[in-house]
Amino acid sequence: MQSKNNIALLLMILVCVDQTFAKDSNLGGFDAHNDVGRVQRPGSVRYDTESEQYLIEGSGTNMWFGQDEFHFLWKRLKGDFILRARVKFVGQGVEPHRKTGWMIRETLDHNSAHVNACVHGDGLTSLQFRRTKDGPTEEVKSTATAPDVIQLERRGGTCIMSTATFGETFAPVQMSDLQLKDEVYVGLYVCSHNPEVSETVSFINVRITVPATDDFRPYRDYIGSRLEIMDIEDGHRKVVYDSSRSIQAPNWTLDGKSLIYNSEGLLYRFDLAAKTPTVVYTDFANRNNNDHVLSFDGRYLGICHHSSEDDDNSIIYTLPVGGGRPQRVTKLGPSYLHGWSPDGKELIYTGLRSGQYDIYRISRFDRKEIQLTDTKALDDGPEYTPDGKFIYFNSNRTGTMQIWRMNSDGTKPQQITFDQYNDWFPHISPDGRWIVFLSFAKEIDSADHPFYKQVYLRLMPTAGGRPKVIGYVYGGQGTINVPSWCPDSKRIAFVSNTGFD
Repeated sequence: MQSKNNIALLLMILVCVDQTFAKDSNLGGFDAHNDVGRVQRPGSVRYDTESEQYLIEGSGTNMWFGQDEFHFLWKRLKGDFILRARVKFVGQGVEPHRKTGWMIRETLDHNSAHVNACVHGDGLTSLQFRRTKDGPTEEVKSTATAPDVIQLERRGGTCIMSTATFGETFAPVQMSDLQLKDEVYVGLYVCSHNPEVSETVSFINVRITVPATDDFRPYRDYIGSRLEIMDIEDGHRKVVYDSSRSIQAPNWTLDGKSLIYNSEGLLYRFDLAAKTPTVVYTDFANRNNNDHVLSFDGRYLGICHHSSEDDDNSIIYTLPVGGGRPQRVTKLGPSYLHGWSPDGKELIYTGLRSGQYDIYRISRFDRKEIQLTDTKALDDGPEYTPDGKFIYFNSNRTGTMQIWRMNSDGTKPQQITFDQYNDWFPHISPDGRWIVFLSFAKEIDSADHPFYKQVYLRLMPTAGGRPKVIGYVYGGQGTINVPSWCPDSKRIAFVSNTGFD
């Protein structure tokens, strides 16, 4: 009788192991963490709020067949979502089949139905899943080897794993008809593949995104925003501000202390030290869009206000950077500002004239408009180089939207990018060495730069060359419409988007 009681007690303890978890107020965007299964060595999580880096230590025999052993950092989510992070095993490790990645799981039991985007210590990459509790584990292998950017997306009953070596574009694999519960556990995991060993993995640029719904109405419905700063050398990102509202298009002030963005028709100055926004006074101009640009000397701000006196068209105005009454510049609309000349005497913009979008410049003093391009295609996003010799812009005159360059007088246009993506809004670094731009998938209409899409931020030398991905972003319209380089040419600011649960 005593033996039976001991066995029953042991079973109760083993069951409780699956359900015990640690709540920690310092887990970033996650709820809790715990060991799943009967691990011998307890796992742990460390989170650095300054670098936004997670260090997860985990052990466990394996995650295969009908049971799993690993350490799990998680939160509860419903519906569709996108999970993304950069991952790196810390140290040489012991087992080549140690594994890490993102997981979506019905329960915290060791035999739960789940799907996980997995990279092994030896570089093997696969989408692994268990359709039902106690069921076998299946997988779809990827052609990628040892990627360090891992994304897992749930879209209804379809799960898509997208992986890349940082700098490259995603390689996706997917599986359909995985009917997990609507509310699930989602998070990062580590399994050492050896019960006597613990492995540690570093995670940075961790983003959990709730995308816009299928019935989203552009320019009427909005989801939340993250104001982010990125180091262009290593791609490390930091969220400096979250908002449930739509914020768009950050400019970086010349003193490096603030960002200026637009939201709901107004302009805001975001103090990077205080982490607080304040409204920039623009008097009557209270329907401003995301085409606002600082002059090279940092003294003036050009804005685009939708004037009721001009049939709600976008009209360009200028005002002191600290705020003031705007002075009208363009007589005709719509006009969408994208840059200043380095001497501050002229502004450059895209205008719709006679049913055609072309690039124009105008003196802020005599208001004389000069046309620089004349094609039936869409020319947009013009910006001067710091020396004033060239203007970079984007055009779909060859079919897809690509980056172009021309002399400052509009002569000798030259295509700079040549690929399958639709490339928008080239921004030149203050030192004149680099261009950063936004790339949409080829499926997007080349004349459109919509909200709430999976896009790339890419970097290339101003002289041309192969673009490098520096940002894997859920965003699009409003992400980086305007010049947003830090004055030191080492960082950029941009906006990503998510719904907030």
